[in-house]
Amino acid sequence: MFKIFWKNYRFSIILLISMIVGCIIGIVFKEDSIKLKPLGTIFINLLYTIVVPLVFFTISSSISSIKNFKKLGKIFITMFIVFIITSTVVAIFTLVSIKFINPVGNISIDLTKGTKESLNLGNKIIDMVTVSEFGQLFSKNNMLPLIIFTIIVGFAVGMLKNEKENISKSLNTISKVMMNVIKIIMYYAPIGLCAYFATLISEYGKELIGSYAKSMIFYYVLSIVYFFTFYTLYSYISRGKNGIKLFYKNIISPTMTSIGTCSSLATLPTNLDCAEKLHIDKDVSNTILPIGATIHMEGSCMASVLKIAFLFSLFGKPFTGIDTYLTAIFISVLSGVVMSGIPGGAFIGEMLIVSFYGFPLEAFPVIATIGWLTDPPGTCLNAVGDISSTLLIEKYVS
Repeated sequence: MFKIFWKNYRFSIILLISMIVGCIIGIVFKEDSIKLKPLGTIFINLLYTIVVPLVFFTISSSISSIKNFKKLGKIFITMFIVFIITSTVVAIFTLVSIKFINPVGNISIDLTKGTKESLNLGNKIIDMVTVSEFGQLFSKNNMLPLIIFTIIVGFAVGMLKNEKENISKSLNTISKVMMNVIKIIMYYAPIGLCAYFATLISEYGKELIGSYAKSMIFYYVLSIVYFFTFYTLYSYISRGKNGIKLFYKNIISPTMTSIGTCSSLATLPTNLDCAEKLHIDKDVSNTILPIGATIHMEGSCMASVLKIAFLFSLFGKPFTGIDTYLTAIFISVLSGVVMSGIPGGAFIGEMLIVSFYGFPLEAFPVIATIGWLTDPPGTCLNAVGDISSTLLIEKYVS
């Protein structure tokens, strides 16, 4: 049992330990810990160096590899509608919960001077989705325009006839290379994070640790509330009262598997078995569940809203206003539906949050840490959400 646990959580545990060690160094050595800052900055710079090529090649290869763009039957249309709706629901639920319960506190730090003002959705919609020059696309400060342009490139490659397969394979190969680069960089992560958090704690004190603890408790409790509230509701909408009983009778195995493995893909076999016990049409379950395991992440949507609120609080920005709420929902749904289907999607989603709101480079490890700490319950919502969504989809396509 311990070997299985260690295998599945090894990297997360190592990162958590490195973060704790960094915090201890910051508390014990105080101002002297600043000397470690270059080690943390190297890690941040390495991540930002890879983000643009990673986005371009992973998204373009994913889009270009689609074999038939016209194959958008009723199941697929319904699937995307349900995925978008359920992801939006969890984003709004998290947003409302954050407004009632402040999970971070009133801490405010200044990692760097001159951060940008948060974007106004109404006045700066053009700047949000486009740039005026081609070269500006390949800047980490223009992530959303880069993503949109890359999707267009992917479709353009997919429209080719004879050359499509070769170009698509080349893009896919380079995409795999970019993911290997990420793996290599992450070998340095324990050192980089240890140095980074030692510097943070030495400069901003124990308040930051308290903010992480509050956010962790908030996320875990909110995940449980969401699980029993909305999956009960979705089961009722799909099958009525009997559907609720049948759902909870058979959902234990996928729930425990997802928590134990922290992988939606690893949970797929138990999800398929659960779908069979729920008597879901195989044409629906065998199509939706494999896709849902890669492009439907309700837990990731919840985490994205929390990450945005966390950064707003840390940088002393008011997390208020309809524009702020709409962009937070938009980015969380984008991260949980579109980005989740792309290799390194969580990484790209976090970069999108940082660049979109104009936070400094140092903000990335702050929210990346939240992602690592919330992985178990987040994966549970991702995987179980696939089953509940499949029930909804079956209802409207049958």
